[in-house]
Amino acid sequence: MEQTWEPLIRNDAIVLGLLLVILAVIFKTHSIDRPFWKKFYTYIPILLLCYFVPSIFNSLHIISGEQSQLYFVASRYLLPGCLVLLTLSTDLKGIFNLGPKALIMFLTGSVGIIIGGPLAILIISVFAPEIVGGAGPDAVWRGMTTIAGSWIGGGANQAAMKEVFEVGDQVFSGMIAVDVIVANIWMAFLLIGAGKSDQLDQIFRADNSAIVDLQNRIESYRASISKMPALTDTVIIMAVAFGATALAHFGSDLISPLMESKRAILERYNLHSLMSGFFWLIVIATTIGVGLSFTQARKLEGVGASRFGSLFIYILVATIGMKMDITAIFRNPGLFMIGMVWMAVHVTLLLSVGKLIKAPFFFTAVGSQANVGGAASAPVVAAAFNPALAPVGVLLAVLGYALGTYGAIICGILMQYVAP
Repeated sequence: MEQTWEPLIRNDAIVLGLLLVILAVIFKTHSIDRPFWKKFYTYIPILLLCYFVPSIFNSLHIISGEQSQLYFVASRYLLPGCLVLLTLSTDLKGIFNLGPKALIMFLTGSVGIIIGGPLAILIISVFAPEIVGGAGPDAVWRGMTTIAGSWIGGGANQAAMKEVFEVGDQVFSGMIAVDVIVANIWMAFLLIGAGKSDQLDQIFRADNSAIVDLQNRIESYRASISKMPALTDTVIIMAVAFGATALAHFGSDLISPLMESKRAILERYNLHSLMSGFFWLIVIATTIGVGLSFTQARKLEGVGASRFGSLFIYILVATIGMKMDITAIFRNPGLFMIGMVWMAVHVTLLLSVGKLIKAPFFFTAVGSQANVGGAASAPVVAAAFNPALAPVGVLLAVLGYALGTYGAIICGILMQYVAP
């Protein structure tokens, strides 16, 4: 999507400093023991502010998430390191003990997106058929297939749908805006819900004892190995985080060209994600982190490994937030109406199944975000409940990459069938 305005601040060094000052102000006010701030943060989760405030700066054209390279740096350097630091103390047994409801809610989210696209076309066509019209490469239904690819899988799946359904550049640029804005608005609601998960679990009559048990086990382990970190400990933590990130990039740089050389075979079986370097980056980093959980490296948790991982997450959240331009909604409201109806179907199905199987809201939130947001934001939402739960988001997001192209193609065929 071509940007037609210039931001006030174009130097990324200044933008990074601004983002960290924003984070510092938010964390400082969160720690103030006064009635106003206590009440304020009772209703507004700290993670939501870290995401929303940078979006205001972007919408006011003070900074530009589109021109800045900070999101790229955060997602390629900090995210892999964060995944390693948050998973090196993973309690795999505890995650498996969470049961099948996490997977059920993830698959429900995928189904909600697959049927949500064609339902959105049918609903909108009743009162505004011109919004879902178009012909040839710029037909709206074709552009919507790229959103389906993004919302079930990720960027690689989105790019694959552009080629599979021969999507025109004009409609594609509009759909990118819908994808980013609608997905981020929903993420904001999930972050609010994370702060009220206990109340929501009561409404759903959900048993979250397995989640609480996992949190308690990890927190007890952290307490048992906790000690005052020395500079050596911090250096080792950074070495593990960025050494693993280096290995992940090295592996990705080897594997993705190899997969690219098999493009014809992979496209035949719709395995486009396997050609994505980012996919392999996430898979390898997560694998290294889980592997380290079986070694003495897991004791790095005692000197603050997850604290640094959480810092990386908050910086990533700020860079995600600065990519959202709220004013874009008013420039093409018709397309955003489609996106909102589509997301409403996804959410309605998730909440209905969650109520039916009495799934904790954590499974609803992470199952949704593993689809809609992918590996960059699913661990963010999971960590909003508790940093110990971040690996659950990562594992489901990787599954989303695997299923994304298949689900998006089914969704595309259905949308083509119902399109006016």
